Amino acid sequence: MSENKEYVSRSDELGNIHISEEVLAAISAAAALEVEGVSSLAANLGSDIAELLGKKNLAKGVRVKMEDDKVIVDLSVLISYGHTIPEMGKAVQEGVKAAIESMTGLEVSSVNVNVGGITFPPKA
Repeated sequence: MSENKEYVSRSDELGNIHISEEVLAAISAAAALEVEGVSSLAANLGSDIAELLGKKNLAKGVRVKMEDDKVIVDLSVLISYGHTIPEMGKAVQEGVKAAIESMTGLEVSSVNVNVGGITFPPKA
């Protein structure tokens, strides 16, 4: 395995399973974008620099950490105008938590949603 990637490891009776934190971030991004009213993920400084260096990141605006064998997700989203921000945040939290837990079997302790902005529909 590559030395610069962080992996989450689980052991079972047949051996070890290693899941890259990038995979967890991609799952989080996909789940957040499935929520109606989320227009996109908001980029952060680190993903902007990575894109300038030629590294495309499907999960820009998502940061995943492991703490005490539990997953912590921080993500920034842009919300479409007209949606209630607290309801959107809750829907994103529930969607991301359910997606990670169902796809990986890992426990999610928190999903922190940062609303980075509001997008408006294009004028006709």
